[in-house]
Amino acid sequence: MEYRLLGRTGVKVSPLCLGTLNFGGGTSEAEGIRITHKALDAGINFVDTANRYRGGESERIVGKALSDGRRAKVILATKFHGPMSEDPNDQGVSRRHIFQAVEASLKRLRTDWIDLYQIHRPIFEVPQDETLKALDDLVRQGKVRYIGSSSFPAWMVMEALALSERYQLARFVTEQPPYNLLDRRVENELVPLALRYDIGLIPWSPLANGILAGRYDRADQFPEGSRASRRDFIAERVTPKSLEAYRKFALVAQDSRVTPAQLALLFLIAQPAVAAPIFGPRTEAHLDDVLPVLEMELDPGVLERLDQIVPPGSAVADFHNSHGWVKMRLDF
Repeated sequence: MEYRLLGRTGVKVSPLCLGTLNFGGGTSEAEGIRITHKALDAGINFVDTANRYRGGESERIVGKALSDGRRAKVILATKFHGPMSEDPNDQGVSRRHIFQAVEASLKRLRTDWIDLYQIHRPIFEVPQDETLKALDDLVRQGKVRYIGSSSFPAWMVMEALALSERYQLARFVTEQPPYNLLDRRVENELVPLALRYDIGLIPWSPLANGILAGRYDRADQFPEGSRASRRDFIAERVTPKSLEAYRKFALVAQDSRVTPAQLALLFLIAQPAVAAPIFGPRTEAHLDDVLPVLEMELDPGVLERLDQIVPPGSAVADFHNSHGWVKMRLDF
């Protein structure tokens, strides 16, 4: 396996990041621990969670999984931003909340430090210098090693970099955007910015909420228990156009002798500026399906065929439709 640098840092991470959104929900504690251990045994050393995932349960399960002595070898990432209680100050990106949130995450994760601490979503009402100064203090205290953002517009990432340079603060080393074959719009601004300033991209939803894994056959009827059956904004992404793109994509996977899920991840691993896509298995079987990706490499001709299905910089599904800062919704 070829490990990759995490942005401009000297830290090396596996080409896949284990996502843990399902832990404590569709994935029980016992299976979450088994999945984590199996991923680490296979060579994955990058694990991502968030304080909001399942009300903190995901962090707690991850912490328990790493409490057997594995913590030191794992690049552990978590996020903060969303409300954790009814207290109006127990959320957001203020200095007060950041100091409160990090202590709670450290306790749930059973660790003394967080390798990558990320702002889960942008908040425009709070000046970024307040947030960055608080995060810089955490870095200086040794509670956090590096900082990053998630789902930020490119201009806001650039503003954060400028503020960090002006005030000599810790700077973003990563950004976690929605990115998959069905929605490639980050290639227009965010990817060029990441390449210029050595920002490592950690894409979420690489399988397009299961569309690229063959989860959905129709745009007007969803499998029971699927995320599209429970969330309207996810259902909006399952459209005739996205399903048509999947059918063409599945043929490329068949010709390449890989599963659709493997091809979806290999596509992202091959993209410029991508450090590691985040794959969040619900079951051990899901993990087993993608582990071979760690030793695979795509032929350039396959990437050219994928570019013909969804051209670079374009989209056939809207994976920014859950972002309040995006003013235009794409109607597919």
